Amino acid sequence: MGNERFAIIGAGHFGSAIATALSEKGSEVLVIDADINVVQNISDDVAYAVCIDSTNKKALMGENITDFDAVIVTIGNDFIQRLLCAANLIDLGVERIICRTMGDNERFILEKMGIKEFISPEDEIGALFAERLLNPNILSYLKLPDDFQIAEILAPTKLVGMTLGDIDFRDNHKLSLITIRRAYEEATDGKTIGTTEHTIGVPDNSTLIQENDCFVLFGQQHDIENFIKINQ
Repeated sequence: MGNERFAIIGAGHFGSAIATALSEKGSEVLVIDADINVVQNISDDVAYAVCIDSTNKKALMGENITDFDAVIVTIGNDFIQRLLCAANLIDLGVERIICRTMGDNERFILEKMGIKEFISPEDEIGALFAERLLNPNILSYLKLPDDFQIAEILAPTKLVGMTLGDIDFRDNHKLSLITIRRAYEEATDGKTIGTTEHTIGVPDNSTLIQENDCFVLFGQQHDIENFIKINQ
């Protein structure tokens, strides 16, 4: 891990965030965008950043695009550009193409072209926002097959002061507690200057629940929702 090479085509907010995160983890990242200002803004954060037209096959060939482990197409609102870029990558023989989609129709067309991996930030953000409206205790979640998910939830206030042994996630709630995220106050000269968050590795049954703890839970969606409901 960290030796992979990725090309990000389209460096808007979403593409730039992916590129920066990959670069910070030690990957070699090439960013491609048609806007020179965008390229200049991100050039210090990645290995390479170039201003070319990604709908131009020769331009992509000039960047040795087939040498990368994966090419992520994150062009924003212009689906035609995304489509042409994806078609060029397929023609050039890029082995792994991950393409942004904005709706089922776009995904359907790209699938027919042979694209197999997709990212849809708008759908994911919308689903998370809806979930948080319905269950304010849920901070984030990752859907898994068969109705399972990993969810980060605020510890219900009625559980504060109890131990994990008292709660018994597995037997009483059919859930597995992966870990706890906990905020700690930072102080200088006796004055609180802020808080930092740390993860409590693998907590044991004697761990006391504190106010504002965040549980990272694994289980089926309805069991997580029931856990929140009965502890409100």
